[in-house]
Amino acid sequence: MNILMAKKVTVENLKKSAVFWANSFDVCCVLDSNESIHAMGLGDYEFIVAAGVKEEIIGKGKNTWDRLKDFTKNEHAISENSNFTFGFFTYDLKNEIEKLESLHDDKIQFPSTYFFRPKHLLLIDKKLNIKIVSDEENLIDKIVQTSIPKFTNSATQLKQKTSKEIYLKNVESIKQQIIEGDVYELNYCVEFFDENANINPALTYLKLKEESPTPFAAYFKLHQKYLMCASPERFLKKRGNKIYSQPIKGTAKRSENKDKDLNLKNELLNSEKERAENLMIVDLVRNDLAKSAKTGTVKADELFGIYSFKHVHQMISTISAELKNNMHEIDIIKNAFPMGSMTGAPKIMAMKLIEKYEQSKRGLYSGAVGYFSPDGDFDFNVVIRSIQYNAENNYLNFEVGSAITFDSDAENEYAECLLKSKAIMDVLNVSEIISYN
Repeated sequence: MNILMAKKVTVENLKKSAVFWANSFDVCCVLDSNESIHAMGLGDYEFIVAAGVKEEIIGKGKNTWDRLKDFTKNEHAISENSNFTFGFFTYDLKNEIEKLESLHDDKIQFPSTYFFRPKHLLLIDKKLNIKIVSDEENLIDKIVQTSIPKFTNSATQLKQKTSKEIYLKNVESIKQQIIEGDVYELNYCVEFFDENANINPALTYLKLKEESPTPFAAYFKLHQKYLMCASPERFLKKRGNKIYSQPIKGTAKRSENKDKDLNLKNELLNSEKERAENLMIVDLVRNDLAKSAKTGTVKADELFGIYSFKHVHQMISTISAELKNNMHEIDIIKNAFPMGSMTGAPKIMAMKLIEKYEQSKRGLYSGAVGYFSPDGDFDFNVVIRSIQYNAENNYLNFEVGSAITFDSDAENEYAECLLKSKAIMDVLNVSEIISYN
């Protein structure tokens, strides 16, 4: 913080400049907590920027988990300067864990996974202390002096891959499969897309995080492929010998009227339906964490915690566990992947039905972005409330979804999807939405 005071730069202005500075590289990752609340106070960093590539690993659709182990096997032996590792897991890595497939079209085309060790690293902790790891001198000056271009996205004409009519029909079909005992909860998502998008990804990300400041925001550039993420949800965190997962299930809109807003918050807290959905996923997550945990150590630290963000109140539960001895970081993640909040329960059948009812390949949506730190800890978000963009073919998309249970009302679930998409639609300056089918 003293560095910023000396240069008369605010944290927020530094963040903006750092995004555009990082965007000048072929590969970069930005992680931002937006000075917002972390459930149970589990945040370590306020802001991280990683740019440039020293070493990298690209998923090739097979043997990914073992290759990641090889990539990280010397992580505790090499120097700290080399050892922060950033990257992502796409949702479809599930196919390398279970006998599953993803046959839908994918025009974003992120690789199944990607991790890199950066040439330049800027860290700001929760006390706003700054650390720079780079061979380049005066890096903070170069970041601060980076200009922020003026650019206005043209109006976006979105297409809706799944029409409302088909969405309502599919929800009723899913509920029938719940009655028949195939699943008892399913996360069903739909895609909105533009085949001729022309956006400035860095500026779009900054507008998105301004419109929807969340504790797990992320910007990822991999050559011509971009992720602009405003996620409120943590997938998995390792701190020492403990792991934490914080699934979100339960969403309520906010009101500018304080009394109405408090009522909406209390309605969410006391909703039997939302609590039941949340508890189902908590049970699933407990089972996932148990695969990596010492017997008897998995516990719910907080059930049905209500946390408020700019547009929505969210119900967040926190589950923790003590790790078995000698658990590899990659195995810990693999044992819990993909996250239960974005699949359903039982997880394998839920993923099969997701493939049946959805019409798009999720790609990085429902995956995770984050980092491995020098001491072997890690922190990964859940990629939701996010825009994906392929600048080579000008294809842009985002997906939204909700948990379908026996008590779900199809119209209400559709309305929840639209609520979750509001910030993105505002940022993209959506002029109209056209049904694709």
